[in-house]
Amino acid sequence: MAAVIGGSGFYEFLGDAEEVTVRTPYGEPSAPVTVGEVAGRPVAFLPRHGKRHQFAPHTINYRANLWALRAVGARRILAPCAVGSLRPDLGPGDVVVPDQLVDRTSGRAQTYMDAGAAHVGFAEPYCRDLRTGLLSAGYAVDGGTMVVVEGPRFSTRAESQWYAGLGWSLINMTGHPEAVLARELAMCYATIAVVTDRDAGIEGSDSVSQAEVFRVFKENIERLRELLVGVLAGLPEARTCTCEHSLDGLDVPFELP
Repeated sequence: MAAVIGGSGFYEFLGDAEEVTVRTPYGEPSAPVTVGEVAGRPVAFLPRHGKRHQFAPHTINYRANLWALRAVGARRILAPCAVGSLRPDLGPGDVVVPDQLVDRTSGRAQTYMDAGAAHVGFAEPYCRDLRTGLLSAGYAVDGGTMVVVEGPRFSTRAESQWYAGLGWSLINMTGHPEAVLARELAMCYATIAVVTDRDAGIEGSDSVSQAEVFRVFKENIERLRELLVGVLAGLPEARTCTCEHSLDGLDVPFELP
């Protein structure tokens, strides 16, 4: 089964879906998981921020969210999110499939490895096959590093210029620890980044506003749904990437759901 994690303004995806309440060892997920069908195939959906956007990026229970999706049978995750652009050539409405991630968060529970010493590989944070599927639609930009900041505030102009000067392309508040938690559960994961603004340090842009982020993301919801449906319908039944083997040879302190 594949799953979609909905970002800001993306709170529903599946029609005629069954709502499943999942209890996890890590507390409650952001919302009950809904399970329906896309092209005759089961798909799960979970709104990252809750049904009413009641959870800010730093208060989301990421561990419960990823655990709940695996518990209902999901093994592949497509994760749309709103991002700011750190490059002048990427503007509002552009869709980017990042290939790298930089973590600048602090204070978040970001691992299931609460005991022992098990270390997953994370050199390539996103699933190769899911990225290929997303890019096959033809209108997403290939590549770019996404830096994930703690939030909930937006960046200062100096921070934004610093990130851009390091060669990073996108800025976001939710992409970590989602990606690494998926890897620790041997799940495939890829981000679909919808650019909603140019960050504060790019070409003298004004400070980002939440209203503008929500407005631009909402304007692109239908394009995003179309992309997701196409990719989900075309996924091969069996996984051929290395994600499902990420725990091979490791002594992990939990049993996979």
